[in-house]
Amino acid sequence: MSKPDLNLLVTLDVLLAEGSVARAARRLRLSPSAMSRALARLREAMGDPLLVRAGRGLVPTPRAVELRERVSQLVQEAEAVLRPAEKLNLKQLVRTFALRTSEGFVENFGPDLIARVGEEAPGVQLRFVAKLDRDSASLRDGTVDLETGVVGEATGPEVRVQALFRDRFIGVVRKGHALSRGKITPARYAAGRHILVSRRGLDRGPIDDALTMLGLERDIATVVGGFSSALSLARATDLIASVPERHTGNLREGMHSFPLPVSVPDISVSLLWHPRLDADPAHRWLRACVREICTR
Repeated sequence: MSKPDLNLLVTLDVLLAEGSVARAARRLRLSPSAMSRALARLREAMGDPLLVRAGRGLVPTPRAVELRERVSQLVQEAEAVLRPAEKLNLKQLVRTFALRTSEGFVENFGPDLIARVGEEAPGVQLRFVAKLDRDSASLRDGTVDLETGVVGEATGPEVRVQALFRDRFIGVVRKGHALSRGKITPARYAAGRHILVSRRGLDRGPIDDALTMLGLERDIATVVGGFSSALSLARATDLIASVPERHTGNLREGMHSFPLPVSVPDISVSLLWHPRLDADPAHRWLRACVREICTR
């Protein structure tokens, strides 16, 4: 079965609105014979005469009357799709955006982002979704609008990526901890009891690899799934947390932070989204808000 010619929808809309082949032809700038041929194609495709002779004019069939409003709405919607997007009015925008981020991102950047969005677009709600892995499925299926994090092998090749900032790992202990005083050497750092952060529950990370290069090994007292949990434990105990500096700025208030005495690669935190939202005005605005908050 051949596919229907969708251009005939416009012709049908005008014919049903005008009720005249001649007037429809003038409106579409066609000759009367071309419009008659189009009506013949419509009759054949739809299995209905649509317009029938009544005296000197034409009257619609019951099928045509039934379709008139529906066809008109379809044509209007198609024209709206093909027009450029209207200028975004943030004050009237009503929308919910889902952001997939780590706990640390929400706690460190969330307050400023929510305040910025609330000021510019009071009808917009941000829904923060826990980031348990780096898979791009939620961006692909549309359940998540934006994501922040480190790009990895699980990131889909089609996903758009824009770097937000680079971050370095630092050590953090409670105020009054032994490491809050004096020079911190690799040996002194390794001698403490540590908190390892690993979403996958691993028992070592890049810091352990750097210590191994120096012939040292640290004592991992516990493994947690996020930096927020690590800092909460470090605040209440003598354990040492090693966390990204910028990602945890607000969370470390009242604690002692220090540069790591070993060389660990920086991480690049990026903004990720699916390409189908590239041109969406509201999505572009939200991406700009996130970039500004994170790059201050």
